[in-house]
Amino acid sequence: MPEWLVLTLAMLASCCVVVLIAVLRARTAPADEDPSQTPDVIDYMTMWIGVVYAIVLGLAIAGVWEGRSAAQDHVQAEAVALREISERVRVYPPEVRDRIREDVNAYVGHVVTTEWRSMTDKGEVTARGAALFQRIRVDVTDYRPRTDFEAQAYQPLLDQVSAADQARTARANSTGETMPGVVWFGLIAGGAITIGMVFALQIQRTPRELILAGLFSALIAFLLFLIWDFDSPYSRDTETSLQPLLDLFPRARG
Repeated sequence: MPEWLVLTLAMLASCCVVVLIAVLRARTAPADEDPSQTPDVIDYMTMWIGVVYAIVLGLAIAGVWEGRSAAQDHVQAEAVALREISERVRVYPPEVRDRIREDVNAYVGHVVTTEWRSMTDKGEVTARGAALFQRIRVDVTDYRPRTDFEAQAYQPLLDQVSAADQARTARANSTGETMPGVVWFGLIAGGAITIGMVFALQIQRTPRELILAGLFSALIAFLLFLIWDFDSPYSRDTETSLQPLLDLFPRARG
């Protein structure tokens, strides 16, 4: 199911639940209930609960957004380093150059297909990917330059292999969800309490109040969905995460 459809259904469901509760509460309220007599302390508590929850939501969104940006940077750095390896080996003999390029293409093809599914389903990289990357390292490090021109390209190639290895390690460490379960419990419980305080203010069935209550709950549902979507940077939006590799290696998917 597309993410936009999930988000739409979640927001509609939250609106319907809040409006339904408001209507049922108004129908079951005592006849002599006066909503204008809400104690001032409830207004004060509602304000502070909303402020605190807004701060928590903001910190959570900033945290998952930073993690998502860092995860995309890891993929970008790995893709650029692998592309540099493929381009810089052009000064090597044809048999060495072609072997290194074939190994790079095989590694990238494995990453964008098999390894990415493993990252999505299991939250880990594959041993096959590590073996293919090790083959690239061996191809580069074991070659002995025969000319000064090849010798000048040798050290930059080693640097690019090291950069790709660091990016792969960082990508492996960024796989999976970053938000602990206790944080999710706090976000969901805080949202329920914040919306519940709306009913503590004795909301009525006027269209204006029902619309505001529904929009408020839909906003909280949207922000929670946003955090959930950014929480796992490699699995929620696979195409965006893979884009750096696909841009530099368009034939990686075979």
